[in-house]
Amino acid sequence: MAPLTFLLFLLSEAASDLQVVMVHPGDDVTLPCEAADSSISAVDWTRPDLEPEYVLYCSDGHLDPTHQHPSFKDRVELVDRELKDGDVSLILKNVNINDTGTYECRVAPAGSRRKKRAILDSEPIRIIRLQVTEPGARGDGGLVAGVVAGTLFLVAVAAVVGGLMYKRHRDNRPEPPAADEAGDTSTQYLTSQL
Repeated sequence: MAPLTFLLFLLSEAASDLQVVMVHPGDDVTLPCEAADSSISAVDWTRPDLEPEYVLYCSDGHLDPTHQHPSFKDRVELVDRELKDGDVSLILKNVNINDTGTYECRVAPAGSRRKKRAILDSEPIRIIRLQVTEPGARGDGGLVAGVVAGTLFLVAVAAVVGGLMYKRHRDNRPEPPAADEAGDTSTQYLTSQL
């Protein structure tokens, strides 16, 4: 598995458990999800804007690709397929621009009698907005471009201010006395400036 090569930022909003993850095409990404209780019998990752919406379904350590959306076949897995530590994070391999969307994670506690998807019609425990952006696109490279533009602006302002200060200093220097007919006073002027 290729390592995650770029994860720009992870932003949490406590009220809705929404996280935004940005990544570049071709990267692998882990969409984090932790269950409050580590005894889990099933986990379901969905993307409601797709039909079918199922990204991954795992029950008792077995992946069920029956209703999985075709674009995720052979590209998704769980960090812990055995569901033993409450970590039900999703690994999405070789992301592409079509993977941009909102992902929801649901779990079923251990001891649930039914092992069907119906038990996972509960509220998601994690909602993640995945944004796949090309390098240099607004949102990831936009920050770098903003910093560079800001730096260039500051350099330009410093140059203008420095130029004005130099001109003011130059304009306020005393004029050398005019040479009189009796002799050259340039050496007297230079001596007086020291």
